[in-house]
Amino acid sequence: MPKNILSRAHSRTLTKQRKIAVAGVAALGTAALAFSAAPSNADTVTTGAPATAPQVATGTVLKNVKGTVTGRLAAENVKLDTIAAQKKAADAAVAKKAADAAAKKAAAAAAVKKAAQQHAVQQAAARSTQRLQIQPVAAKTYANNLDGWIRQALDIMKAKGIPGSYHGLHKNIMRESSGNPMAINNWDINAINGIPSKGLLQVIPPTFSAYHVPGTSWNIYDPVANITAAANYAADKYGSIDNVNSAY
Repeated sequence: MPKNILSRAHSRTLTKQRKIAVAGVAALGTAALAFSAAPSNADTVTTGAPATAPQVATGTVLKNVKGTVTGRLAAENVKLDTIAAQKKAADAAVAKKAADAAAKKAAAAAAVKKAAQQHAVQQAAARSTQRLQIQPVAAKTYANNLDGWIRQALDIMKAKGIPGSYHGLHKNIMRESSGNPMAINNWDINAINGIPSKGLLQVIPPTFSAYHVPGTSWNIYDPVANITAAANYAADKYGSIDNVNSAY
């Protein structure tokens, strides 16, 4: 046999053996991997069958994905509940503040209204009082006789601070003129001197002019004017007309 033919045959034999050897090494590696993946306390290791459940190496810890997600959702729910509670509290605070403001505004309006009502009542009372004050008082009337003249003279004397009583006036009038307002003395020293005494209390003209009471007539024969002037003179000279018991 030629040498080159032997060489090719030898080469094919070596190639075949190398393939067998490689296949054997691969098979041994697979068997070793299968054996190492099996639990340490397993009695039998079955080779060649696919695994029906995921195999986890000893010491490996799997994360609880479901638990983690549930926890996160729970935390988010708590956060949302907290935000909702805070918003509710804030809304309640705003509502309370608005209610308080409305109450204060209503109270202020009520106070203003009450003050206005009180002011109106006070104004009405003041107007009523003013009307009463300015309401004209009916003039007091007196009889046109000796009693009326004496009473009117006494009211004027009281207003002017001139002392005297009804009795003091009446007794002196009756002695001097008997109650005649037109009486005149034409025989005494005054008459001789040209200034006769006149009227109810027989006053001479100079005395009447000097002691005339404002607000009364300047007519010496006017009963009230004559009485008040004579009483004014008597108060100056004797303290009161009541102290006069004779010609004065």
